[in-house]
Amino acid sequence: MTDKFIPYGRQSISEEDIAAVVEVLRSDWLTQGPTVEQFEQAVADYCGARYAVAVSNGTAALHLAALAAGFTHDDEVITSPITFVASANCIVYTGATPVFSDIDAETYCIDPEQIKSKITSRTKGLIPVHFTGQPCDMGAIAKIAEQQNLTVIEDAAHAIGACYEVDGVSFKVGSCAHSDMTIFSFHPVKHMTTGEGGMITTNSSDLYEKLCLLRTHGITKDQDKLSRNDGPWYYEQHELGFNYRITDIQCALGLSQLKRLDDFVERRREIAARYNQAFSACDELIVPVQRSGTDSSWHLYMLGLRSLDRRLVFEKLREAGLGVNVHYIPVHLQPYYQDKFGCKEGDFPEAETYYHGAITLPLFPTMSDDDIQYVIDVVLATSRGMMT
Repeated sequence: MTDKFIPYGRQSISEEDIAAVVEVLRSDWLTQGPTVEQFEQAVADYCGARYAVAVSNGTAALHLAALAAGFTHDDEVITSPITFVASANCIVYTGATPVFSDIDAETYCIDPEQIKSKITSRTKGLIPVHFTGQPCDMGAIAKIAEQQNLTVIEDAAHAIGACYEVDGVSFKVGSCAHSDMTIFSFHPVKHMTTGEGGMITTNSSDLYEKLCLLRTHGITKDQDKLSRNDGPWYYEQHELGFNYRITDIQCALGLSQLKRLDDFVERRREIAARYNQAFSACDELIVPVQRSGTDSSWHLYMLGLRSLDRRLVFEKLREAGLGVNVHYIPVHLQPYYQDKFGCKEGDFPEAETYYHGAITLPLFPTMSDDDIQYVIDVVLATSRGMMT
């Protein structure tokens, strides 16, 4: 055992971040104030989208996006089994049925060819997950959606700052150039943080208005939308919405963090490149593959094991002070999805093969060069020690 501990992810908070939050704490608006709109506009501008709606967390973003898409009973929505459960839960929240589609064996993102085989007359939407920060094949997914008249919600909880190409043109994840909506998460282990928080981007004015309505109890004060007007205090509830608001305090932190986002992402890419170079030399280790035409924002570094005992490797790395993790247990293997939707082991062989050999290594911008080298040395020593 060692006293040293390097987590798999953590936030970076600067004095400028703290000052930005303090400024809001000293202001008249702690929530529902101008900083929320400023943060929304800044994220929309960064991504190249027309609109952005800030919410309380990434799961809330997924839920509201699914509701705004109109998913309901008798609908089916396709997503990946390799993701956090929220990507599928948001479908269930609407009453629709989640349908899983297997992943690409190299990129670990949902496979467009597998999506085609899952489409039925009930299919209403697709939720591709940009897993670990690597963009899915959005060109292929957009073509499928257009042919089948499907709503596409990009789950980019891992992928702010990532880019992808379609027909030689580069797009930022969140631009919604090939989707109807994109969601982000600002949890502390993500690229930038608001403590808890999320965002939905879209280019549709109709979706934007619906998202804003659903975020605040389904209530509006817009005079053009009221059935009557009793006075300046008057409001009406037009939808069954939720209290998924975010605070000005959180958005002040988000605005400050956004200024450093590109630096955060660049450092993540540097760390991933060092890992790739070091681990490529070991036959028992599988380094992540990047799809051509993409530039991952590297939320996670997933190391694959060919034949080594994953549990034993995991425990030895933890003993050496590495806060390794596993992302994720395939959603279709969760008891809830097996009991309610009849999912079972063997349904998605690529997802299961990936899961049985995956370990998440530490990756965050404030890792020192010594930290990075320590991770490399421990992983290589552990792997080679188990091979002899």
